[in-house]
Amino acid sequence: MPLLSPRIRETQNPPIPAVRAWAARYDGAAGPILDLTQAVPGYPPHPDLLAKLAGAAGGRAAATYGPIDGEPALREALAADISAFYGARVPTEAVAITSGGNLAFTMAMAVLAGAGEAVMLPAPWYFNHRMALTALGIPCVPLECRAEDGFIPDPDRAEALMAGVRAIVLVTPNNPTGAVYPPGVIARFAALARKHDAWLVIDETYRDFLAPSQSPPHGLFADRDWGEGFIHLYSFSKAYCVPGHRVAAIASGADFRSELMKALDTMQICAPRAAQTALAWGVEALRDWRLANRDLMAARGEAFRRAAAQLPGWRLDALGAYFAYLRLPEDAPEAVATAERLVVERGLLGLPGPFFGPGQERHLRLAFANASEEVIAQVPSRL
Repeated sequence: MPLLSPRIRETQNPPIPAVRAWAARYDGAAGPILDLTQAVPGYPPHPDLLAKLAGAAGGRAAATYGPIDGEPALREALAADISAFYGARVPTEAVAITSGGNLAFTMAMAVLAGAGEAVMLPAPWYFNHRMALTALGIPCVPLECRAEDGFIPDPDRAEALMAGVRAIVLVTPNNPTGAVYPPGVIARFAALARKHDAWLVIDETYRDFLAPSQSPPHGLFADRDWGEGFIHLYSFSKAYCVPGHRVAAIASGADFRSELMKALDTMQICAPRAAQTALAWGVEALRDWRLANRDLMAARGEAFRRAAAQLPGWRLDALGAYFAYLRLPEDAPEAVATAERLVVERGLLGLPGPFFGPGQERHLRLAFANASEEVIAQVPSRL
């Protein structure tokens, strides 16, 4: 048999299907399965957005190719939204629309890193980011984040690891921990990247769920020359409850963008057109609905905090956005074994820490976004 790509063979297997496969052995004794593996909102899209999606999908334009960098109306709407959210002017020409957040990251990395150039990922990391780097053949430099620091990455520790690093990637609010990086920390990473002639890439998929006191999350867009070293990634999946429609965005400067256009045309040609049309309307029209969902998600986070307080031996090391990051009791087996036992014996599906990188053998991630407060209240009895 002919050989397959060694890079893909070395890429981590998809974690969520692996955990869900364990559920085939659950006998139902503890009650219905509680699946807290995937970061998905537990409420439907707004009905008016669904109507717009249906109408756009039935039109002839949705079946044709669209602009490589996205529908102008959506690019303009998102640029205005970014400008309002961060208190800075971001022009429409800085925004490109992509077929989902994972592809946005993959294309950005393909543009940034060449042969022998590495990308720094704080650990624990979003597993699909690590998988993309492996598949692209880009070396990864892990930056350990510690529970005692609230899983906030330390720029001083990063400084010692910058040799050969072409880009630093931050995810805030973070997946898997939920940690929100302070603006001062982000500013220090921006300065570190500039010092070493590297790029700073910030994935802000969950920024719509920041508390008002946490907004704006940073001041990078206020720099007139922000596009010369900073790249912003955003996804519509969470805030608008449309992960199946695969629409995300990259905001960048002109030099990066000119090279990005090659990756856009090669890897996607264009993002789904019907969803772009509907979302162009929804960015402004659904602002109040998005804010209400932010408050709903904050209430679920507090419900999980109350639930975790009922768990002797467990420790809630971080919580935010969609995620709770729990430290296992001292007498529990390591995370993979514990996670499998929780699925098979208690019907609770979560992701063990090692799926998110090295040094995570004592942690479990539970994504509570798809669970009502009533369901969250059942978590202590399962754990």
